[in-house]
Amino acid sequence: MLQSYLTVKGNGKHEIIIEKSRFISHIARTESEEEAQVFIQHIKKLHKDATHNCSAYLIGEHDQIQKALDDGEPSGTAGVPILEVLKKKGLKDTTVVVTRYFGGIKLGAGGLIRAYSKSTSEGIDATGVVERKLMRVIGTYIDYTWLGKLENELRSSIYEVKEIHYLENVMIETYVEETGKESFISWMTELTNGQSRIEEGEQLYLEREK
Repeated sequence: MLQSYLTVKGNGKHEIIIEKSRFISHIARTESEEEAQVFIQHIKKLHKDATHNCSAYLIGEHDQIQKALDDGEPSGTAGVPILEVLKKKGLKDTTVVVTRYFGGIKLGAGGLIRAYSKSTSEGIDATGVVERKLMRVIGTYIDYTWLGKLENELRSSIYEVKEIHYLENVMIETYVEETGKESFISWMTELTNGQSRIEEGEQLYLEREK
């Protein structure tokens, strides 16, 4: 699993007009080729009256799956420019469909490449990008008498609380970087005078906006 990577925040849509043609970019986070294809077909159905629905996607930790589709535009003027923007921005697990409604003015190969690149770039910016960082969830079991102190300390620290479980004892789940596990455990132990029980949980990705 990658320690961290960038992807789009979620689904988004953005429209620009270039020489009377409408370019509508549709953005989605897709974690498999099947998801990417489902999204592309959905947009094509939604805009079946459009002149073109060009697309590209990058899937996998090491961008193992890449595809660019020109959908009737001259070869290399639509799908590849969309894909290149994804690569330039360093995004993973992302699919983009750019819908074009022709406005009557031909753009030429260079103009098309610039238009599809611009539409993709602006669409991604409008949707937003997040960094997904691999974290270890650490559970700290404490008596209720320690809750106020620990919660205050955690909320004002570099750590992010995932969830607090109110059971017979309290269990606080915290996201901790793998390299910082030992110092976190030492800190918790010190704060509770050794009266806490600490367990390492699963690894999860924590998302933060870029």
